[in-house]
Amino acid sequence: MTSNRQDAWSQDEDLLLAEVVLRHIREGGTQLQAFEEVGRKLSRTAAACGFRWNSFVRKQYKSGIELAKRQRKENKKQPALSQTAEVEQPQAKLETVPFKKAAAESEPSKLTLNEVIEFLESLKGSLSQDRELESAYKKLEEYTEILEQQIDKLKEANAAYQEKLELLEEDHQSLLSIFEKARKMALLQENEDKVKFQMDKNGNLQRLQK
Repeated sequence: MTSNRQDAWSQDEDLLLAEVVLRHIREGGTQLQAFEEVGRKLSRTAAACGFRWNSFVRKQYKSGIELAKRQRKENKKQPALSQTAEVEQPQAKLETVPFKKAAAESEPSKLTLNEVIEFLESLKGSLSQDRELESAYKKLEEYTEILEQQIDKLKEANAAYQEKLELLEEDHQSLLSIFEKARKMALLQENEDKVKFQMDKNGNLQRLQK
């Protein structure tokens, strides 16, 4: 059982994602179907593929997307053109297959209804999958917002700790200065028996006469 990958995307993977999505657009498929296909090939989730496409790859293939959409429209026009050609030559159609017209007239509603039902069912499944993908995107956005808020709080806490560290460093330097003055005063007291020194409140040495 393969686990879903969570590592960084490579250029080859981005290229594969773009090729599959553009193919699905060109052939009239859904983007979710493309994401699922890429996910199976790369051992990634469809949501991860969709997030990568919308956040990064799609911006680099704007012209390719427009071209794929135009090709899809052209593909949809071709069946209509072929039907028009058939209507322009009705005699040839009837002469070659004379019994098809009668068969079509006998149950035209049944065939049309089945086609409509099949189309609506596929459309319903596609809309349901799109809603699931949209819900996954929304959850990712909410999770990203939470992470950004946590990062902001961590930055504030780090700034506060940095300020405390600077204050401690100043206190440390002050203590070292006091210790150094005390050491010097002790040396002076050893060398001069008749002279005494004391430290005032500002840390300065004062000489006292006995």
